Amino acid sequence: MRLLLSKRKIFGKIFLLFFTVALIGWLLGLLFPALLVAALLLLSWNYRHLFMLDKWLWRDKKLTPPAGDGSWQQVFDGIYYRLRKARKKNKELRALIRRFRDGAEALPDAIVVLNSDWTIIWCNKLAQQLVGLRWPQDERQRIDNLIRNPEFQTYIQQKQFEQPLELSSPVNEDLILEYRMLQYGDDQHLLIVRDVTQLKLLEQVRKDFVANVSHELRTPLTVLQGYLEVMDADNLPNAGIWLKAHTVMLEQTKRMDALVQQLLTLSRIEAAAKVQFEDGIDVPAMLAMLEQESQTLNRDKHHQIVFSVEPGLVVSGIREELRSAFSNLITNAIKYTPNGGEIQVSWVRQHQKAVFSVSDNGEGIAPQHVKRLTERFYRVDQARARATGGTGLGLAIVKHVLQRHNSKLMIFSEPKKGSSFSFSLPAEQQSKRKAVKAR
Repeated sequence: MRLLLSKRKIFGKIFLLFFTVALIGWLLGLLFPALLVAALLLLSWNYRHLFMLDKWLWRDKKLTPPAGDGSWQQVFDGIYYRLRKARKKNKELRALIRRFRDGAEALPDAIVVLNSDWTIIWCNKLAQQLVGLRWPQDERQRIDNLIRNPEFQTYIQQKQFEQPLELSSPVNEDLILEYRMLQYGDDQHLLIVRDVTQLKLLEQVRKDFVANVSHELRTPLTVLQGYLEVMDADNLPNAGIWLKAHTVMLEQTKRMDALVQQLLTLSRIEAAAKVQFEDGIDVPAMLAMLEQESQTLNRDKHHQIVFSVEPGLVVSGIREELRSAFSNLITNAIKYTPNGGEIQVSWVRQHQKAVFSVSDNGEGIAPQHVKRLTERFYRVDQARARATGGTGLGLAIVKHVLQRHNSKLMIFSEPKKGSSFSFSLPAEQQSKRKAVKAR
């Protein structure tokens, strides 16, 4: 630790200097000229060091202090010590700010730091993407001048931040953003913006699912209840009416049973843990059985159904789930293709993949419906689906089966020209199949 400058020593040295000069000047008979010269020399010495200090502080780029004399060197060393300490603190502060910004950039939410007057101090990259802010161009700009939505303006003015605000993104109207304002320090605020589009979509899907299940079950139950209410032991219908009622009730019961079975299948697939795939699933044999079943289903539709199956093309997977995926795609093609249509079912090798596809020359599907076909209970035409007995769950089952097999359903369709549904799976090598047979 350096000692402080001693006033006694400094004044002692000055007194000794002037006393010595005065003594010599008195002996020479030049007392006052000698004292004047000593004072000028002392003043020059101090000004020289003062200019050295000024040059070091304002013009020199190096941190090392200049070489001074006497007490000035102690002053230079003190300033140098303070500069080094301040530089170290600045370095630590910059590292802290860098870590804060890196952490804010890593967050899944948009972050905007605001002053008490709503001017922007800083924002992360996600805020630029979701809200359309620009950094650093928008620094010191008021946030309510950049987000011009009236609801956001009211939210800022009222300062009631207990509940978040949900608005469409000013950059993309398809995105739904949640704005949440938090107190940050004494006179600052932290605006957190979160993309809740998927959450809102899932919430809507859940609501639609409950509504659709209720509707699908209520319709056949209403039919059954209606017939049962007019039947009792004392008022039995005649044979003709009973035959019609029996046929309708049986159809509605089968419809409810099919709906419940498909719901259970979908639930089982979603809830099942990942299982070990079976090796060497004989897909050609499976498709041969489905071809026979399709002919029975096609009895009233009179489609021309052609199966093109490559012999010996087997895959690994979950046998019953793959059969369900194949069956749903073939059944949908038969049900929704107008009578007398053409349906092509193929199972062929393409490079290292086994590709399954079902194509038809039916009415096709408009582009706005294609991306929603795999949603539960989603139907392009409600009336046609109800007439064919569809439950709206077939493609949802296919989607989840393929997800468990690391595959994806590809849909290509054009109105009035037909549709094609396909997916691919890794094909097993011939050598591997022989090893499985040998075991």
